[in-house]
Amino acid sequence: MQQLRLFFVALQFFTRLPIPRWVGFQPEWLQHASRYFPLVGWVVAAVAAGVYALAALVLPAPLAAVLSTAASIYVTGAFHEDGFADACDGLGGGMTRERVLEIMKDSRVGAYGAIGIVCMLGVKCTALAMLPPTSAIAALFLAHPLSRLAATSLIWRMTYARDQGKSKPMAQQMRGGEFAIAAVTALLPGAVLAASGLLAPAWLAACIAAAALSTFWLARKFQARLQGYTGDCLGAVQQLAEVAIYLVIVASIGHAALA
Repeated sequence: MQQLRLFFVALQFFTRLPIPRWVGFQPEWLQHASRYFPLVGWVVAAVAAGVYALAALVLPAPLAAVLSTAASIYVTGAFHEDGFADACDGLGGGMTRERVLEIMKDSRVGAYGAIGIVCMLGVKCTALAMLPPTSAIAALFLAHPLSRLAATSLIWRMTYARDQGKSKPMAQQMRGGEFAIAAVTALLPGAVLAASGLLAPAWLAACIAAAALSTFWLARKFQARLQGYTGDCLGAVQQLAEVAIYLVIVASIGHAALA
C-alpha cells in the first residue's frame, strides 16, 4: 500500500491527474516517490498515444502528432517544457551561478527560452509526424518513461543547487535500489518493443545511448554552471532525452534527407 501511495505522490507531483483522497501527502514521501517517475511516464505515454490513435483515425499524421503532443503537455501542466525553457534562459543569459539561478527562478520567458521551446516542440512534432502510426505510438511508450529515467539520474548522482525550492523535498540522496526500480520500469517498454519486433535491439540500444549522451551533456553543463541541479534542470533533461529518442527512431526507418 505504501508503494502505491508513493506512485500516486509522483503522479500528483508531475501531472494534473487526480489521485485518491486516501493517499494524502508528506514532503518526505516525495523523496522516495522518485523511483516511480518513469512509471508516471507510462501514464503520460498512454494519454498521448490514445490521443494520437484517435486523431489518426480521421486526421493526417502531422495533426495527430501535434494533438498528441498537446495532450501530453496538458496532462503534465507543461511542467517539463517550462523547465526546459527556464534552463535555456538561465544558461543562455546568465554569466554567474547566482545570475543563472535567478533567471531560472523568474516566471517570465525570455528570448532563449522562447526560441528553445519552439525549436524543441517543432522537432518533437515533426519527428512523430514522420513515423508510421504504429511506430509513433511505440515511440511514445519508449520515450516518456526512458526520458524520465534520464531526469531521475540527476537526482541519483547530483546535488540540489538551491537552498530551497519546489523540488527540494525530492532532492535528497536517492539510493541505488530506488534507481534500479526506476530503471526497470523505464526499460521494460523497450524490452517489449524489441521482443515484439517493433524496434530492433540495435536501435533500442541507440535510443538508450542517445538519452544517456544528452543527459550526460546537460549534466556537465549544470554541474559547471550551477554546481548541481534544480527542478528546471530535470525538465530540461527529460525534454532533450525525449527528443533524442524520437530522432533515433526516425533514423531507424531510413528517412534520411540524403538517402
